[in-house]
Amino acid sequence: MSFFLGAYATSPCGSHWDQAVEAVYWQGLRRLPHLRGLEYPFTGKLHPHDEAWALANLDPAWDMVLTLLPGTMDRLEKDPRFGLASEDEEGRRAALDFTKLAAATVARLNDAAGRRRVVAVELHSAPRRGMPRINSSAVALARSLSEIAGWDWQDAALTLEHCDAFRPDLPPIKGFLTFEEEIEALRLSDAPIGLCINWGRSALEARDVVRPLQQIIHAREEGLLTGIMFSGCSGEDTPWGSWQDSHMPHAPAPGLEFSAPGSLMSAEAIIAALSAAADAPLFIGGKITARPADAGIEQRLGFNRDLLTLLAACSAG
Repeated sequence: MSFFLGAYATSPCGSHWDQAVEAVYWQGLRRLPHLRGLEYPFTGKLHPHDEAWALANLDPAWDMVLTLLPGTMDRLEKDPRFGLASEDEEGRRAALDFTKLAAATVARLNDAAGRRRVVAVELHSAPRRGMPRINSSAVALARSLSEIAGWDWQDAALTLEHCDAFRPDLPPIKGFLTFEEEIEALRLSDAPIGLCINWGRSALEARDVVRPLQQIIHAREEGLLTGIMFSGCSGEDTPWGSWQDSHMPHAPAPGLEFSAPGSLMSAEAIIAALSAAADAPLFIGGKITARPADAGIEQRLGFNRDLLTLLAACSAG
């Protein structure tokens, strides 16, 4: 079995652009076992620094899942009303305009490979709640999803990636709609759009490992489970923080060189999630970051190699 990798989170060029260094990193990605393709970040354009370079260096054999979360978070910093679930019409229309750019990017990625390689596009239920005069709802999200579903996505599946919902008793990381509201929006929209569960975001939402499992089962039973992305988290004081959406790697496991002690995303947790999902997901993958921040390319590739190895072992077991 092969998996998608959110390799941008482990890039050595996350804070600066160095074409030569990034090229070495991408060449290393091509050698990783069990890699189906990339979960690729969309910020409003194909690459934050050099779109032509990205198109020339993306392996045509890689399938793609396009995530709109990086661009969504960038825009929320400038306008907290922004989001597909926003009850502010200007904020909602801005999110729709952004999403339309993603549809055009799907076409460009497909054209560059000479095939329809974009498997899915991940949407999100921004804006963040808990801020003055910022309101969001399932009804507003349903309106957006109904419109988006009518665009040409070149056979890519649309999926709503659940992020941690706003809780008045805890500081939010994303603070978007609740899982139940997202399902309500999907039903109201009557659009052929599914749900993607990010293991770490669901775990930190509830501060336990049960929530991801519950949401996977719920989405599967509703016939909505499109994908699972595995990122870890922890309640301990770790280099990845405590209860942070920092893409913490997996917990230590036999045979793995790279891992994150204290991570709740153990082999047992991954096996339970995959078992609960059964054969429902269209795509399965993972996204992690490396520590220390100045880790070399081989360390970064090693973290990703071991994550893919673990996912393959867990799916086989």
